[in-house]
Amino acid sequence: MLSQLWTFIAALLPSAGLLYLFVMVIKHIVEGDRRERVAQRQWEAEQDAAANAEPASVSSQDKPGE
Repeated sequence: MLSQLWTFIAALLPSAGLLYLFVMVIKHIVEGDRRERVAQRQWEAEQDAAANAEPASVSSQDKPGE
């Protein structure tokens, strides 16, 4: 009986190990994608803020004689 148990464990262990590795790799890919999307949103917000601030400062400087 114990011999059969070790045979089953030996047969299932590699599959369980590969499943664990697969889950960890997918988890890191998803987390990395989420962090990249957050960084992209922050960068776009900074670029939008810079673009919106530029015309206001340029338009006040473009008025001669004031």
